[in-house]
Formats: sequence, structure tokens, C-alpha cells
Amino acid sequence: MTGHLRLALLLVVVLACVAARATSALADPLRATHTVRAHRHVSRATRVAREQAKVARYARHLLGIPYSYGGTSPRSGFDCSGFTRFVYAHFGVTLPHYSVAQFDLGRRVSLRGLRPGDLLFFDGLGHVGLYIGKGRFIHAPHTGTRVSIDSLSGWYASTYDGARRII
Repeated sequence: MTGHLRLALLLVVVLACVAARATSALADPLRATHTVRAHRHVSRATRVAREQAKVARYARHLLGIPYSYGGTSPRSGFDCSGFTRFVYAHFGVTLPHYSVAQFDLGRRVSLRGLRPGDLLFFDGLGHVGLYIGKGRFIHAPHTGTRVSIDSLSGWYASTYDGARRII
């Protein structure tokens, strides 16, 4: 083999190695970007779930506050939509003081897809509560009662109209 042929062959091998590295360098950032995007998506879902769990935990602090028609605060008492409105306002989310109007917000959630913090609607949209997990919800039921936790069964299951995720 002549010196020129060896030099040409060596040059081809070096160029092939450089081209392979360049291709790999181009592919890695694409993979890295995809991984970052996927991680960001998971992180957002996790953040939403955590925020909703905070909403449900905060609502528990209001257990025992008396029901009051039109009530919107712990001082005046709560009606059902005043209760959910007050809880979400604590987290900077403004809800109307009317269960039907609250039903028009957020996105629909199936019964199987419920997560703590979701709003639950009953009785022709005449009542609203806040899901806290394990088939239970917290709400201001009616005159003569206090903010309490009930099971999503019995009368509530038979009059269930749907759920909305606000966050």
C-alpha cells in the first residue's frame, strides 16, 4: 500500500468518526429535550395533584362551621357554594356563589377519576361539595347542620350530577 493510499484511508476513517460523533451530538439534544418535556409534563400533573390535595386539607379546617343560607365565611357560616367558594378563594381561585355557575367551570371529571379537591354536584346542581378522597366529601349540607364529611353513597350517590376539576 502506498503512502498516499494509507493517508487517504486514514482520512476517511477520521472523517467517518467525526461524522458519527456529530450525528450523535445532534441526536442527544433532541432526546434530552424530549425527556425534559416529559419530565415537565409529569411535574405539572404532580403539582396540580398536590395543589388539589392542599385544597382538600384546608377544607377540613372548616369542619363544624354552622350552615347559613347565603353564608360565605366562617364568621357568618356557610351554604354549600359559599363553602366551596371560600375554600378555593384561600388558594387565589375565584368561584361564583352559586352551585350551577360553579358547575360551568373547570373540566368534567368521571366518578372513577375523582381526586381530592374536585367539586361534586348533586340534586339537579342544587348542592355542591368538595371531594376529599376515599369516596368521601366535605360540604355544608343544609339548615340546622354544620360543615361535615359524608360518604359519596346513599342519597348522595342517587342524586349525583357530576364533578369538575377547577385547578
